[in-house]
Amino acid sequence: MITVESVSKNFNGKPAVDNISFQAHDKEILVLLGTSGCGKTTTLKMINRLIEADSGNILIDGKNIRDQKIEELRMGIGFVMQHSGLFPHYSIKQNIAVVPELLKWDKKKTESRTEELLHKLHLSEDVLSRFPSELSGGQQQRVGIARALIANSPILLMDEPFGALDNITKADIHSEFKSLEELKNKTIILVTHDVQEAFELGHRICLMDKGKIVQTGTPKEMLYHPENDFVKDFFAENRLLLEYKVATLRDINDFNSERLFDEFNFTENTNIWNALQKLSSDHKNTAHYENLIRAFNEYRKLQIA
Repeated sequence: MITVESVSKNFNGKPAVDNISFQAHDKEILVLLGTSGCGKTTTLKMINRLIEADSGNILIDGKNIRDQKIEELRMGIGFVMQHSGLFPHYSIKQNIAVVPELLKWDKKKTESRTEELLHKLHLSEDVLSRFPSELSGGQQQRVGIARALIANSPILLMDEPFGALDNITKADIHSEFKSLEELKNKTIILVTHDVQEAFELGHRICLMDKGKIVQTGTPKEMLYHPENDFVKDFFAENRLLLEYKVATLRDINDFNSERLFDEFNFTENTNIWNALQKLSSDHKNTAHYENLIRAFNEYRKLQIA
């Protein structure tokens, strides 16, 4: 879907992005992860030509983005900015309708699509008459996502979309984000410096440092098959928690109980962290909790070996 080939960008003679290449596959969430100044936001903005690359090529569905008019390119790409990026003097209704107006949608179509997205993003219709400053951070972020989704473009670029939210609000939105059917048919590139966010939301992670890509892989590959010490050290602080979150009940051969799966709505894709959280809520499940910990530790030894 999106191919970045040997792309570089310099600012004042200093490389911000240094000869990077990667692919974002159809219907996957690719996370650009790294500390501030590593080049991830610059990379994202080059994909919709908010910043022009100095060299290299970026292709969408095999077509070079330089061969397209900027306006047409951006019409096919949803973009969610940091801090929601809403226009402060526009009502929420006007903010969401920005792209439909550019596309010359009729009023009824815009209102119908807006209503649909409000429902999916758990926003009430009374927010439409309000202004961004009157909404909570979580509500503003949901509106920003609605604005990016309204035209139903196949590509979504997200620049630190949840960075300004508190941890509780962020956890709620992460849960909604992962379950939103609207997003499962899109190719998404998400920029973040939050390691846990990258592991919770990304199908693959592209770890960047000093304008270069250090390693690209699934969350499990980043943890269990790091290409060098930088990758290993980058995830060291949160490593055990991350392992709990990337391992699922499918990985644990010795933990099979139909009763537990039915009682707690577990599936094979339930990660170990969520399963332990549910089992810890009732002392009667202590034995199951301990069995799962034991089984996970055996799995972990095999992965690290």
